[in-house]
Amino acid sequence: MVATDVLVIGGGPGGYSAAIRAAQRDCHVTLVDRDGIGGTCLNNGCIPSKALLTASNLVTEFESASRMGIYAEPFVEVGEMISWKNEVVDQLTGGVETLCKANGVTLREGTARFMGDHTAEITSGDGSPTELEFENAIVATGSRPMELPEFPFDADPILNSRQALALETAPRSLVVVGAGYIGTELATVFAKLGTDVTVIEMEDDVLPGYESDLTRPVKERAESVGVDFRFGQVAADWTRADDGTVTLSTDGTNGNSLEMTAEKFLVAIGREPVSDTLDLESVGVAPTDGGFLETDDRMRTSRDHVFAVGDVAGEPMLAHEAIAEGLVAAEVASGGDAALRDAAIPTAVFVDPEIATVGLTEAEARDAGHSPVVGEFSFDASGRALTLSETDGFVRVVAGEDGGRLLGAQIAGPEASELIGELGLAVETGLTLEDVAGTVHMHPTLSEAVMEACENALGRAIHTLNR
Repeated sequence: MVATDVLVIGGGPGGYSAAIRAAQRDCHVTLVDRDGIGGTCLNNGCIPSKALLTASNLVTEFESASRMGIYAEPFVEVGEMISWKNEVVDQLTGGVETLCKANGVTLREGTARFMGDHTAEITSGDGSPTELEFENAIVATGSRPMELPEFPFDADPILNSRQALALETAPRSLVVVGAGYIGTELATVFAKLGTDVTVIEMEDDVLPGYESDLTRPVKERAESVGVDFRFGQVAADWTRADDGTVTLSTDGTNGNSLEMTAEKFLVAIGREPVSDTLDLESVGVAPTDGGFLETDDRMRTSRDHVFAVGDVAGEPMLAHEAIAEGLVAAEVASGGDAALRDAAIPTAVFVDPEIATVGLTEAEARDAGHSPVVGEFSFDASGRALTLSETDGFVRVVAGEDGGRLLGAQIAGPEASELIGELGLAVETGLTLEDVAGTVHMHPTLSEAVMEACENALGRAIHTLNR
């Protein structure tokens, strides 16, 4: 029987980071993955979707460049775009595989399941099993798209996000079920590639869970490129016509049911953890009703030698959170002392314009007992944003009383996912409005909007009216 110090099940960001760190700490590490190193993030999620977002954004940028005196009519070959996206994915996944091997991680392709407290079985693609003894195990099996019973993903016109990202041609028409971050991102991509896109959502706005002033420019920009939103609608059933198109029937929350016809349907209603393949009862770990594995601040499950990181360990289901959890689990599993304390975890939605947040909103700060001070700076007053012709959105900061430490921030606008880093650092380290406002920022840059928002909260902004 083969033996290893640390068995890592799943090769996504949480899994491969845990494997590399444990190997760096002189453990013998075996990493088992069945779908390709890099997990959903690198292969079928974060990276490929952002590649296609970048490419599709170029289309609309060229089309709108006439305001700068530039006239162009781009021709889009979606197949070549997909090939480029695949090259990006291959470069990154190949790099991760090289890093794992260079750090001494043993890579195994297959599906792992527990057989006992310290024993697992790895079944390779050809069905041959191998037993493996382990001292500690780190479960990093991630998540998968949630499926509606009436809309199975093995039915030809019904797509999940993974299948949508692999399309070689843009469909003539597409109905997206769900206006969350996945549905909105992909709806925007295909609309910019010329697809007639309709999005249905049971809630009453796009990107439920985000403040309406953040999502408003996203909805307006999406509508400007042809996305048609239908709110208060729940997907009910579908039928196929003789010409290959399908008709979707909805149940309206206020009684106004609809029917709509399209070539393809994308179901993007969320993701669920992958824990049902592990035979967890064999190792004495019980998942929650939702399939998640509960952990302590050291990422240990109910069994001290079994850890869980990433999406399978619960919200927030974010790649950067998974990496942080994976590093903690690896340190503890290899005999070190580490813990995942409450941290400022940023979120971002790579829509157009981007949305990014960290820490508390104004309402959340009030609920927590603060009397928050708030400052804002609009990108339509930013010199750099104007030169980029990207003026939708704003930076908002939320601080404690009397200009105290930063509690949170929200950004809608160009490069929001990059700008949130500075504010995340400020929240994490307890910086004050004065600390950020007093830091000299390069001109002309988008980051000046962060400084100006802090100045606005202090009542002394130069380039916007003070609150």
